[in-house]
Amino acid sequence: MASETDKPRSGSENGEDSPAPPPPKRKIALVTGITGQDGSYLTEFLLGKGYEVHGLIRRSSNFNTQRINHIYIDPHNTQKALMKLHYADLADASALRHRLDVILPDEVYNLAAQSHVAVSFEIPDYTADVVATGALRLLEAVRSHIAATGRTHIRPFGLRDFIRSDKKLREKVTHRLFGWYYQAGSSEMFGSTPPPQSETTPFHPRSPYAASKCAAHWYTVNYREAYGIFACNGILFNHESPRRGENFVTRKITRAVGRIKIGLQSKLFLGNLQAARDWGFAGDYVEAMWLMLQQEKPDDYVVATEEAHTVEEFLGVAFGYVGLNWQDHVLIDKRYFRPTEVDNLQGDSSKARKVLGWKPKVGFEQLVKMMVDEDLELAKREKVLVDAGYMDAQQQP
Repeated sequence: MASETDKPRSGSENGEDSPAPPPPKRKIALVTGITGQDGSYLTEFLLGKGYEVHGLIRRSSNFNTQRINHIYIDPHNTQKALMKLHYADLADASALRHRLDVILPDEVYNLAAQSHVAVSFEIPDYTADVVATGALRLLEAVRSHIAATGRTHIRPFGLRDFIRSDKKLREKVTHRLFGWYYQAGSSEMFGSTPPPQSETTPFHPRSPYAASKCAAHWYTVNYREAYGIFACNGILFNHESPRRGENFVTRKITRAVGRIKIGLQSKLFLGNLQAARDWGFAGDYVEAMWLMLQQEKPDDYVVATEEAHTVEEFLGVAFGYVGLNWQDHVLIDKRYFRPTEVDNLQGDSSKARKVLGWKPKVGFEQLVKMMVDEDLELAKREKVLVDAGYMDAQQQP
C-alpha cells in the first residue's frame, strides 16, 4: 500500500505526464589538427566534458585518422556521434570561414601545423604558410564571423576607449560564453634564450617552424588587443605520448627499443644526444589548453613540467627499461643535426599552476616507460607479420 508521502515518479502531482525538460545545450568545439597527437587527446578530453567536437581534416589519398578511430562513431548515429569531421585546410581562408559559419563553435582550438622542426628547414615556405599565415587566416575568419553574425563570443579586452566608455555597447559585447580561441604555441619559440623560460622570456627562434610559431603568437595577441577576441596562446613545452609521430626523436627511440628487443632491428641513428628538453605527457597538457579558455580574462601561459632531460637520458631510461644498453645500438648520424641547434629548453610554468590550477600528473620516467610499453606491443604484432612472410624485417638496419 502506498503511503501518503508517495509521489508519482514522473509527471505532475495528479499523475498526468508532463513534457520532459529539454536537455542542456552542449558546448561546441572546433579543433584544427584533430588527427594529430594533441588533437586526439583534446577531443577525448572535450567529449568527456560533454562537448560536441568538430574537427577539420585535410583531404588526402590516405586516411590519417588512426589516432581518433577509437572514438569515431558514424554520423548517421546522430544521438551518439558527438565527434564530427569536416574537410578544410589552414591554407584555404574561405573554407575556414565557411566551417565557422556552419558549425557555430563556442571554442576554437588551433592545433594544426607542420610541426616537425627539422623538416621545416627543408620546406620553409610551406611551414610558414600553414603555421604562421594559417593561424592568421583562422583568426581573421573568427573576426569576420563575429562581425557578420553578431554572435556575442567577444569581450572588450583591448577594444578602443569609445567602446569601453559606452555602457550599453560594453554590456552588449561582454555577454558571452567562456572561451573562444586557443593558439598552440611552442617552446621552440624561445630557441637560444637561456632557461628557465617563462611568459616574459624573449623569443629567439632557431628554425623556420619556431619563427612561424612566433608570428602566430603575435597575430593572436594582436587580434586580442585590436578586436577584443578572447584569444589565448599556450606555449607548450615538449609533450609526448604513444601517439607521437614516429619521426619525432622520442617516439623514434621507443619504437626502436621495441623492435630491437624483439629482434627486428639492431641499430638506431640519432643526432645531438646532449640536447635537453622539458618533456611532459600530451594527455596532461590538453587540460591546460581547455583551462585557458575557461578563465575570466584571455592571457598567455607556459605549460611545462619544469624538468629538463637530455636525449641521452631518454635513451638510458628507454633502453634500460627492457634490459638493454643504448650504447650497444645507437650511432650518430650528422644528417640529424639541425643547421641551428636549440640546446636547452626548460619551462617555468608557475603562472599556469597558480592561475589555472594546472600541474602535470605523469613524470618523465613514467612517460618513457608508457611509450616503451606501447611500442613493445607494436613490435610483437609486427614480428607476427614478419614471421608469416607479410613484412620484411630488413627495412630497418
